[in-house]
Amino acid sequence: MKTDLTDTAASKINKALVKARRAIGTPAVGMVLTLVIVTDEENAYDALKAAGDASREHPSRTLVVIKRVSRSPRDRTQSRLDAEVRVGADAGTGETVVLRLHGEVVDHAQSVVLPLLLPDAPVVVWWPVNAPLDPANDPLGALAQRRVTDTYACEQPVKELAARADAYTPGDTDLSWTRITPWRSMLAAALDQVACQVQGVEVEGEEFNPSCELLAMWLADRLDVPVRRTRSAGPGLTAVRMDTDCGPIVLDRADGSLATLAIQGQPKRAVALKRRDTAELIAEELRRLDPDDTYASALRYGVERLKQENGGDAPAKGARNSGEREAVPAPVESVAKGPAAEATAEAPVKKAAAK
Repeated sequence: MKTDLTDTAASKINKALVKARRAIGTPAVGMVLTLVIVTDEENAYDALKAAGDASREHPSRTLVVIKRVSRSPRDRTQSRLDAEVRVGADAGTGETVVLRLHGEVVDHAQSVVLPLLLPDAPVVVWWPVNAPLDPANDPLGALAQRRVTDTYACEQPVKELAARADAYTPGDTDLSWTRITPWRSMLAAALDQVACQVQGVEVEGEEFNPSCELLAMWLADRLDVPVRRTRSAGPGLTAVRMDTDCGPIVLDRADGSLATLAIQGQPKRAVALKRRDTAELIAEELRRLDPDDTYASALRYGVERLKQENGGDAPAKGARNSGEREAVPAPVESVAKGPAAEATAEAPVKKAAAK
């Protein structure tokens, strides 16, 4: 069921939600959180579709904030709020309100969103594109327990990661970090099968892919060994090679779907490691609403290294194509580990770490 409201207010939107729920026979509110999506008109459809798919796992009230650009000085002085209320089959398993802000109200989006938040429920804010450099100090970000950004959508992802590290506040996270969860789990499981000392690591992937950088920083942070970053044609992450005193451990995914895990002395194994869509990534992020200490540790560890490598470097020896490069080894000093960093699923086991 859809209801269009033109030149409206938050109180009228709340009344429309109650009326729509009664009309479809579900007066009770069974949602677990409020998801606020801040986007533009161009990316609103994709973000809304991903949120709708994720709502099957996490029933939520989704508020889509679209800040419309005024074309003339007169329009910029005239405030208007248009809304589209969706309940039932049109909104997944929750409720959706699309808010289009015009004029001066664009600068006060938090005052529009605040009355529409579910009472006594967590709030998550997601910027699919054009995220602020400091999400926690953004007026909308200040309303949330979790703030989700995506550096992959930025023009200069590596510089954006450095900025994210400088402004990090507990509760911040990045879909580029969520994309490497299967890789981290697989590498931790591989190291759990051997009693070897890791001496060096190589991470191979697309040049401007922040997930590759984050995985390299995580490995350098947890293993405290030099990590090389080399380029490939993709898609995304393509391989991780760990040199140990028992022989190499290689996780190779050339096609973006099926990977091969090779451990010295064991037969090669095919493992499913497909590239996940945005709905799966958002659903994973909504499963936990506490600060991600492992992400914070990895992000902060690589800031200086990322800044030093922004100018580019020489091609790596034995790289897959002529465009690959060899990264400067990561610094040896690491920040303190958070409590969550001790979990096997999130970090390589202790026996694989260097001194």
